[in-house]
Amino acid sequence: MTRIAKSLDAMGTGPQKHSLTLRGHRTSVTLEPAFWQAFREIADEKNIAVNALAAQIDAMREPDIGLASAIRVYVLQHFRKADRD
Repeated sequence: MTRIAKSLDAMGTGPQKHSLTLRGHRTSVTLEPAFWQAFREIADEKNIAVNALAAQIDAMREPDIGLASAIRVYVLQHFRKADRD
């Protein structure tokens, strides 16, 4: 096992399912712990609830893109932009 793989394994990278409410409907999203943590940090930074941020992302995504994938890309883009600024 590589050093990176060992580090990721130690972080508990197995996907975790969480329930969200989007526009009054419950749904579940499965993300790795690092993405959940980053997603919560972004919501806190924006002073909005995780459900509200998820609803914004859901409204912006293309119908053929899953919500979990859209959240991952959103998180990645957020931190890439922050790194450039």
